[in-house]
Amino acid sequence: MIKYPNGISRPIRKSVKTSPVNASIPDKSPTVSQENRLKLTQKPSVSADKASNKVEFGKRGMNFEAEINETNNYYLSRGLAVIHKKPTPIQIVKVDYPKRSRAKITEAYFKQASTTDYSGVWQGKYIDFEAKETQQKTVFPLKNFHEHQIVHMDRVLKQGGIAFVLLHFATLGKTYLLPSANLIEFYYEKHGLKSIPLPFIQKFGYEIPSEQIPRLPYLDIIKKLCEVN
Repeated sequence: MIKYPNGISRPIRKSVKTSPVNASIPDKSPTVSQENRLKLTQKPSVSADKASNKVEFGKRGMNFEAEINETNNYYLSRGLAVIHKKPTPIQIVKVDYPKRSRAKITEAYFKQASTTDYSGVWQGKYIDFEAKETQQKTVFPLKNFHEHQIVHMDRVLKQGGIAFVLLHFATLGKTYLLPSANLIEFYYEKHGLKSIPLPFIQKFGYEIPSEQIPRLPYLDIIKKLCEVN
């Protein structure tokens, strides 16, 4: 018993003996049976209903351009077509070097107006197309297209090439292939309109089904159009 000046007394605590460091400590964790151990290591089963659900086009976490690039890589790896995204010609004016191993372009200008996004060859035929995306649900804004792009696609058609546009409605999760001939006709005849109505695209265009591999099988539509023509 320890006595303090104010008259309060407290009992002396007994020291607790500790085991040596190298002493064996009994394992008090609960044992797991062989049956339960198998359950823990197995992956949860997926019901037949969930397994049969197809992947929706607009919910795969990949943007529209990446979808096209992956499709082109699929065609290239299987020898079906050689189609690449065109590089954008720019004039670099100013470059910043925050580190020796890293350069950052801080000022640049377009050398010339770009034509379309993609070009290549498929079964001996030249392919040229533009890819556009919108958040609209019922129309596709014409401001997304520039006149020099319309002129370029018209020249491709006159040379016997294949030209079209891929129009992606992000909100609807739908993508349409619209032949350039229909786009050019609408552009010049309906130039007073600010956008292309969705019914026009559905009438003259072709909806691209959402697939997993390849992502956007647009060549299937081109093949059918060539067979018809």
